[in-house]
Amino acid sequence: MADTVTPVVPVEDPGLFRYIVGFLLVGAAWGLTSPFIRKAAVNYTPPKRDHVEGPGVGVVKRVVLKAVYAVFDLLRRPGYAVPLLINLTGSIWFFLLIGQAELSLTVPIINSLAFLFTVLGEYLAEGKKVGRDTWLGMGMVCGGIALCVHSKTS
Repeated sequence: MADTVTPVVPVEDPGLFRYIVGFLLVGAAWGLTSPFIRKAAVNYTPPKRDHVEGPGVGVVKRVVLKAVYAVFDLLRRPGYAVPLLINLTGSIWFFLLIGQAELSLTVPIINSLAFLFTVLGEYLAEGKKVGRDTWLGMGMVCGGIALCVHSKTS
């Protein structure tokens, strides 16, 4: 029997534009949604449940039931569930990106972009003003990203 050789199909490089779009999408999914998740969680007040707070309920059971009901109640609220779903989708995109892009660039770029988008998200969700120091820090972050990219391309 003859050995058959299966041809190796080269993996096509997605290109710089797709990497940039991917980095921006993940950074936006993580950064923009975090302030909205926080806002929904802070505004959450758990309803009173007599079967959890009753005198016959043990301490461990009470803590576990409160945690389960809190998660269930938050996930039922679209103000929490939708940003959380987008945020988790960003995590899936991130894992797809680190499989193709260079790890030493992907992680700092996406985390830096998440910080920048978080500032924007806080402005949109809570109306927080962006101060001079924050603008300076955002500029430094962009400069750091540029240095990382430059060091890898030279």
